Amino acid sequence: MLGNFGYIGIFLIAALGFAASMILLPVTLRFLHIVPRKPNPTKYTTYECGMETIGKSQVQFNFRYYFFALLFVIFDIQVVFLYPWAVHFNQLKLFGLVEMLAFVLILIVGFIYAWRKGVLKWK
Repeated sequence: MLGNFGYIGIFLIAALGFAASMILLPVTLRFLHIVPRKPNPTKYTTYECGMETIGKSQVQFNFRYYFFALLFVIFDIQVVFLYPWAVHFNQLKLFGLVEMLAFVLILIVGFIYAWRKGVLKWK
């Protein structure tokens, strides 16, 4: 009676209800004074391995780590798109070849742009 989309709607309502209850439950418990709140300066200090921190507690990472990770994801996705294309290459004919050439060309242009900007050099 509900069909396939009805079950998806019920699942979506249940998921949103669960997420909302997980957010509102601590707020409600604090409002009703069930959860104790005893602020203390010691609770707000950085704690790691039982030792007090020396210097800054936040360390800035080089953005190149993230950039190389994004490049890996991009080329990994390229492989994900290339495999089904290669499996069905005979059925796709010339149209499939042109589409994949356009896809690879866009990736190559982006790679050349990144290379010329010098973002692939580890300094």
